[in-house]
Amino acid sequence: MILGIIPARSNSKRIVNKNIKNFYGKPIISYAIKSAINSKIFDKIIVSTDSEKIGLIAQKYGAEYLFKRPKRLSGDHIWPSQVVDHAINWIEEKFVKPKLICCIYPTTPLLLPSDIIDSYEMIKNSKFCYVFSAVKNSYPIQRSFCLDSNKNIRMINKKFFYKRSQDLKETYHDAGQFYWGTYDAWTKKKIIFRGNSKIYLMPQLRSHDIDTIDDWHIAEKLFRLLD
Repeated sequence: MILGIIPARSNSKRIVNKNIKNFYGKPIISYAIKSAINSKIFDKIIVSTDSEKIGLIAQKYGAEYLFKRPKRLSGDHIWPSQVVDHAINWIEEKFVKPKLICCIYPTTPLLLPSDIIDSYEMIKNSKFCYVFSAVKNSYPIQRSFCLDSNKNIRMINKKFFYKRSQDLKETYHDAGQFYWGTYDAWTKKKIIFRGNSKIYLMPQLRSHDIDTIDDWHIAEKLFRLLD
């Protein structure tokens, strides 16, 4: 079985009802579901949520709402891997052991079915534990600085001050869109950022994380631009 899991808890703090907030006429979670369905990869696409309202909305747009996520897995400090592990165990008990599992975040309106397909091709016959979406940092992080308790500037590493940006190694960060993993990788809680993982490189314009209302408005503008 190839399993798609969309984790969508209630009570988001910075954007109220973020996972089902209206985005160009539809709940934002519907875009992730649509991309997963249109990829034609998955045997099952399920939503893991602690909210019946979210579950029924996800079901309306084509995902399966098979169980209500336990409260112990719905707090602010729960890792997504814990949610995925719970869903895998539930599916294995009720149906069959899944071979590959893709966790797709619900607030990914810029994700395309082709992203899911191409990343699946990277992992399906490989020895990788994970394949996940990533994006290149737009500025060399080696030249980053922070502020101390007195708001004074402190370079993270002074030795890079006189380095040209083109001489510094390119770096990447997690794009927060999706994570393919094998059954063993998820259930044995293997670390994603490791040598046996590979990245699926996303373009900058479609790698926008939505955490604040400003992020939301930018995502709307990007969606309209790219649609």
